[in-house]
Amino acid sequence: MEISGPENKIPDLKGINGVKEDVMDLEEAKIYQERYDLSMERIAQIAAEETVAAPFIDYFQKMASFIMEIKVLFEKLCSGELNAYSCEQWEELNHSLYEDILPEHYDNSYGNPEYAVSKLGEIHGRILSFLYTELRGMIAFAFEGRMWDMVIICEVFIEIYNCFEEEELPVYKKIQQILYWFISDYSDRTVTRRIQESVDPNLDFAVQLIMNEDLSDLRYLYKFGEYITENERKTAEYLNYLDQKTIDLMASTYTEGYRIGFEKAKIDLSSKETVNIRYNLGFERMIRKAIQNFEKMGLRPVIYRSAVNSINKRQQLRIGYYGAIPNKQFDYDHRADNTIYLDKPFVERKLGVLRTAYEKYKDLANRHAGPACVEIFGEQPFIPENKPAAYHMSEKQEKLTVFYNNESSQITNRYIKGEERSFTIIAFPIPEIGEQFEEIFREVIKLNTLDYHLYERIQQTIIDALDQGSCVHIVGKGDNHTDLTVQLHELKDPAVQTNFENCVADVNIPVGEVFTSPKLAGTSGVLQVKEVYLNELKYVDLSITFEDGMIKEYTCGNFEKAEENKRYILENVLYHHESLPMGEFAIGTNTTAYAMARKYKISDKLPILIAEKMGPHFAVGDTCYSWSEDIAVHNPDGKEIIAKDNEVSLLRKEDIGKAYLGCHTDITIPYDELQLIEAVKNDGTKTEIIRDGKFVLEGTQELNEALGEFTVKS
Repeated sequence: MEISGPENKIPDLKGINGVKEDVMDLEEAKIYQERYDLSMERIAQIAAEETVAAPFIDYFQKMASFIMEIKVLFEKLCSGELNAYSCEQWEELNHSLYEDILPEHYDNSYGNPEYAVSKLGEIHGRILSFLYTELRGMIAFAFEGRMWDMVIICEVFIEIYNCFEEEELPVYKKIQQILYWFISDYSDRTVTRRIQESVDPNLDFAVQLIMNEDLSDLRYLYKFGEYITENERKTAEYLNYLDQKTIDLMASTYTEGYRIGFEKAKIDLSSKETVNIRYNLGFERMIRKAIQNFEKMGLRPVIYRSAVNSINKRQQLRIGYYGAIPNKQFDYDHRADNTIYLDKPFVERKLGVLRTAYEKYKDLANRHAGPACVEIFGEQPFIPENKPAAYHMSEKQEKLTVFYNNESSQITNRYIKGEERSFTIIAFPIPEIGEQFEEIFREVIKLNTLDYHLYERIQQTIIDALDQGSCVHIVGKGDNHTDLTVQLHELKDPAVQTNFENCVADVNIPVGEVFTSPKLAGTSGVLQVKEVYLNELKYVDLSITFEDGMIKEYTCGNFEKAEENKRYILENVLYHHESLPMGEFAIGTNTTAYAMARKYKISDKLPILIAEKMGPHFAVGDTCYSWSEDIAVHNPDGKEIIAKDNEVSLLRKEDIGKAYLGCHTDITIPYDELQLIEAVKNDGTKTEIIRDGKFVLEGTQELNEALGEFTVKS
């Protein structure tokens, strides 16, 4: 927060690394300073007084003590005192900020809605657990010097506390309305700030740390304000150990993939000025080099933290940069907290703010090129627990969520046009993957830099065979009961047209796959996977039935009750849509990745980015060409890819609100669960691509060699 004027009593934020807040005039700054001081004075009293009844006194005193802890943190950040901390002191401070929600303490944390309800009752426990979660956002606000954000959450905490000081306990509706109007009224600041973060390179808190800190001194990790574990420390240590040539290779593979994505799509990158870098802490040495590479392309980095307040979150997903996730169950428990305030007037209010915000930053948005993502893998698989005490959306709210996601996507696309942006994604392991971390890391670097010319040639052979078919038949093996027919679009001129894109290492790293947007009519059957991880959630015996390309039925074996399994999929795969189309069918060709996964026994830890290259996969939701269907795309052989639409996306020509779903989830069948993939011609003749998990099409057998290179380690 930069303050204009010669004299003020605002904390000097110069001690906070990388802070560059919105400029306030002196009068506004004084007002917020006064509000901050008054709030902190009152909350200090709350931490010690006993004016509310049991059992609520324990909750409010603990929350007040946490806020006082943040106040001290903020003062130390402003004074620069923390710069003298040793690594051990930083680690102790970092742990103290997050320890209450760590798994070993979560059973007795008010952040756990189950515990909160057991202690505070059904009426108040759940909603006060939500308030607890919002208060935790103050950690990030303190590190970024965002006093205004701290002030408003402290004021609403005091307002709710005052309700409990009254003679009678407040009814649920009273607390709900306070929070409803708090979130709604301030959305013009909180949502607008989030849009600014997504396009404005001058909000460079993270960039300043990445570019200016001594990365050999691991204390820098703690200055982001995120939770830091051995994963982040050891990742940073390992990257510091690597020679510059290797770092350059990692960074250039990532940034060149981004550049080539624009080149292949014939999008003018020179008209863009910013790129959004998303990554996990620990990879700063690579990211620093990537920033330098992007700057040579004329792109400045936009790097924002994953959202910490409910209004800007999307379920438990984290979008932006972040450190370790302290407790995935905590995130999952609070995935539907917006149930508290989600109604039609709020949705209309938020959409209005979104439009105004994009209009305010339209020039920055127009010059934004899109995201460049670095994913991680190797964490222990997470199987969530469904807690009745957590908030769950009503059917009406589910429909409102679908409506909001659809409308907000349209607004975003008006300012950051789909046909003018691109992306890239690359992934690396983290130390939690096991003792062979360094060996696996080196293998992944090789994987990310495989000879794409080889894959391009072999994949073209597969495409040539598939293009002769009218549909593709996929059959599972053993306990996998997949039996699915995918209908293909008709090629009016096969000499110059194709259904499949020959995908090598550009936007999706590593190589390789061939993919298409299926014709929905005639695409029917059962897709089953014994075990799969989608957006960091595990699914057991996932089964989806398609009828004319649309999901008709779905279930899994995660929970004892069938309705819990259906809701799990509805929330986390269908994203509350009643049904979704099959937006993509692909055949992954990266047998090297598959062999690596088997060699190190890490199949259950690979991200979908790599896993989707290890067998056929099917995406439910939008096509791969959403918002850019009318841009001509050609394969290296010169043929134009004509299968970019399906019957749902074509609705954009009549009602754009019905054409896009705002989601795209890939589900892969591994080679060892695959009996057959064959192209079926109109006359009924068939051409086998894969049989019994091996490529059998003439000209593709070279892919099988990788499967013999590695033996499974015991």
